[in-house]
Amino acid sequence: MHAELWNYERAFESADHVITHPNPTAVSLSVRASALVFSDPRSQALLNLIEKISASNATALIIGETGTGKELIARHIHALSTRRDGPFQAINCGAFSETLVESELFGYERGAFTGAVSSKTGWFESANGGTLFLDEIGDLPQSTQVKLLRVLQEREVVRLGSRKPTPIDVRLIAATNVDLEEAVRAGRFREDLYYRIKVVPVDLPPLRERPGDILPLVEHFLSVYKSRLHTEIPKLAPETIQQLLEYPWPGNIRELENVIHRALLISTSGTLSPKDLGLPRIIANANNQEQRPSLAAFNGTKNNVEFSPSSTIETYQLERVLSQLFETPPPSLYELVNSVLVKKAYEYSNKNQVHTAKLLGISRNILRARLKELNLIA
Repeated sequence: MHAELWNYERAFESADHVITHPNPTAVSLSVRASALVFSDPRSQALLNLIEKISASNATALIIGETGTGKELIARHIHALSTRRDGPFQAINCGAFSETLVESELFGYERGAFTGAVSSKTGWFESANGGTLFLDEIGDLPQSTQVKLLRVLQEREVVRLGSRKPTPIDVRLIAATNVDLEEAVRAGRFREDLYYRIKVVPVDLPPLRERPGDILPLVEHFLSVYKSRLHTEIPKLAPETIQQLLEYPWPGNIRELENVIHRALLISTSGTLSPKDLGLPRIIANANNQEQRPSLAAFNGTKNNVEFSPSSTIETYQLERVLSQLFETPPPSLYELVNSVLVKKAYEYSNKNQVHTAKLLGISRNILRARLKELNLIA
C-alpha cells in the first residue's frame, strides 16, 4: 500500500496538462466540469482520439455522464482544429422551452412572432466559420430535430419568419448524458438524426473509471481555490489520498471540485484529513461489483450497520418515509408525493429550471409542464 501511494504521490506532484473552462466562474454554480486532465491511460487514449478527429470537419457526438467534462472536450477539439480562429458557441438544448429553442438555434426575422421587434441571429449563424456545441441534444423536441437534420444536410438555415436560406459553415459537436439509442427505440429521438450526429462517437468515461486523473485534478483544484481563498496549499495525508482514490465519485469532476473547495474552507491545519473531505465511508458488496457508503455514515451514527446489497443511500430514507405514509395514507398520495418532490427540487435549485430538471433526471420540457400544473410558473 505504501508503495502504491508513493506512486500516486509522484503522479500528483507532476500533473499532466490541464484543460480549463475559459470562464470558470460561469460554471461555479452549474453541474459542468471546469477542468479536465489526461493522466490516466484511458484519458490518454481519449486524447489520442481527439487529436485524430480534430483536423476533420466531421460531426462528433460526445457521450458521458454529467460532470465529466463534455464541453471541455468539445472546446479542445475546436482548439486543435483548423477552425480554432473561428467562434466556439455552446448552447444547452435543455435550457430553452420548445417554443424558444428553434428561434435560438436558427434565428428569426422581425415580426416573425409576437414580441419579435427586430431580427436576431441564431446560434448556427453566430458559429459560422467555427464550431457549435449542442449539449443535451436528447432534450430537443422532435419538431426541432427535423429542422436540425435538414440544416446538417443542406448546410443552410432559414430564420423563423423568412423563406430565404442562409448558407453556413459550421462544425457541429453534440453531447448527451442519456442513452440516445434507447431514446430512438422509444420514439423520442429521430433515428436518422442520431446517425447523422454520430459520425465520430467520443465516449468520455466517468471519473471512477479513470483514477489516474483524480490526483492531478486535486492538485489543480487545490491551486485554484488556494488563490481564491488566499491560503496555502495543504498537504494530503496518506489516508486522504487513499479515500480520494477509492471513492466512486458519482458526481464526477464537478463533485471532486466541490469536495476540495469545501475541504479547504473547513480545514484547520496544513494537512487535509479524510474528515475534511466529508466523504461517506465506502464498503464493497458481496459481489464486489459496486461500492456504497455505509448506513452508519449516512445516518451520522456510530453503529456498525451496513446495507443489504439491494439497498442504496438514495432509497433508504425515502422507503422509511413512505412506509410511515402508508400506515395512515393521506388523500391522493401519489399526487402529494410527486408535487412535494418537484416543489422541493425547484426550491433546492434556486428555481433554476435547468438544474431542477438535471436533479430529477427529466427533460426541461416535462419539468415546465409540471411546474405549470403546480402554478409555480406562468
